[in-house]
Amino acid sequence: MRNSIGKSHITVTELIFLLLGMLLLLALARIATGQSEAPGARGLKSQAQVQQPLYSEYRGVRLGMTAAEVRAKLGEPAMKSDEQDFFVISANETAQIAYNAAQKVMTISTDYTGGTGAPDYRTVVGEGMLLQRPDGTMFKMVMNDAERFWVTYSKSATTPSIVTITIGAYK
Repeated sequence: MRNSIGKSHITVTELIFLLLGMLLLLALARIATGQSEAPGARGLKSQAQVQQPLYSEYRGVRLGMTAAEVRAKLGEPAMKSDEQDFFVISANETAQIAYNAAQKVMTISTDYTGGTGAPDYRTVVGEGMLLQRPDGTMFKMVMNDAERFWVTYSKSATTPSIVTITIGAYK
């Protein structure tokens, strides 16, 4: 009985991992439902279909790699499971890698606190302006239909700002 009680406690790291995952899911849900779409966003979406992203991997990790290949590239994750791994690269950089049932990478999401170490948005989603939302958040999404993936660049309006770059596969 003592062991089962001890195992039910959630560590701080697990809580942070859970919260980051929930934030990512909320952001993706808002994008998918169009709730956060500002005026002019439809024009950006049509442009995104034609423009090809420049950013298709993170530190050598690409969509479709196995969990073992990812861990060989990035090292041992701070938290790992069959569904996703969480890596702390530095004090300002973290990465979440989500896997499908076959243990293949389906989503790569990286966060840069204060923007420190983040690539310039033009190297991620190409030239052109980022969409600025009323809350000050800046965002752009680019689709690569030929290779069936999308890339987003998002910069929060918080202090310090957080730059999030996400690469995801679609069917």
